[in-house]
Amino acid sequence: MGNNNNIKNSKINKLEDIKQEGNFDDIKSKYILRKIFDYLNKKKSLEITNLNKKLQNRLEININDYIENCETNTTIEIEIIPKKNKYGKFINIINKEEESYFHIYFNNDINETKKYDIKKGDKVKRIKVIIDYQIKSFCKLFYECECIESISFKKFHRNNIIDMNSMFNSCSSLKVINFTNFNTKNVINMSFMFNRCSSLNELELSNFNTENVTDMNHMFASCISLKELKISNFNTKNVKNMEGMFYSCSTINYIPTYNFNTNNVENMSYMFYGCKSLKDIILSNFNTKNVKNMEGMFLNCTDDLISKIEALYDNFDRKTFEDEIEIIPGCSLFY
Repeated sequence: MGNNNNIKNSKINKLEDIKQEGNFDDIKSKYILRKIFDYLNKKKSLEITNLNKKLQNRLEININDYIENCETNTTIEIEIIPKKNKYGKFINIINKEEESYFHIYFNNDINETKKYDIKKGDKVKRIKVIIDYQIKSFCKLFYECECIESISFKKFHRNNIIDMNSMFNSCSSLKVINFTNFNTKNVINMSFMFNRCSSLNELELSNFNTENVTDMNHMFASCISLKELKISNFNTKNVKNMEGMFYSCSTINYIPTYNFNTNNVENMSYMFYGCKSLKDIILSNFNTKNVKNMEGMFLNCTDDLISKIEALYDNFDRKTFEDEIEIIPGCSLFY
């Protein structure tokens, strides 16, 4: 017991040394320093608010992350199950110069899991990735990671992520994503988020907070195996771009758009293009007064669906089509 106290006191002493401004330059690695911070924060022995301001700035520490999550965790933890006998990367590490991802720690460190690639014959069954608190963007985090079969978010308490553009784009082997712990509170961009996830059969997104999202263009585009999509809780009041949102979702027969708020949407072009299995859709709540482009919105949809859409045509704001030569038939929504 005494040894444990000595270890803890030793850690705190290190922090006390660090707090002395003159000792800062003796610290050779920000990485080591932040690891001490994380350790002390988890043990609830880090009084981050009392730290010297110069030190906070030098380390680029977001104080709110610590204060807000001191009772939970400052990291994001993701578990990945790779597809057997599939070669490819399982996470997309962006160069530090691009200022997207800085610290990503790999829990199952087999030579840092072969430098982020799975090779045929590798016996890696599960990979746990811990992402540091500095990251504000998940843009292209799993872009073209064709070897992933399952992704599960184990811990995700932070609110600082603002960009999820192309996060799972082209994950062609991905069949399961567990979003039970997934924080989208301050996300602005979800464009191309699931684009070309061609093996996904269903997506449970009921817990997504989309109140700040402005861009959903091509969000589910080319999800050609998708049969069930739970998005009825989506708050789209701030969305401006829905271009190609469900482009070529060719196997889905129902999309719950009845709660969509489209008051601020400017682009709906090719929104339902190629939804060949879509049998019915509720558009009576759609407000298109600010829409500037609806070209090909229902292009390559079934004749039955198009006839139902034509019946609802009077619900659409006619100003949208002021540049169109023909209305119906020949309207660019359908042809």
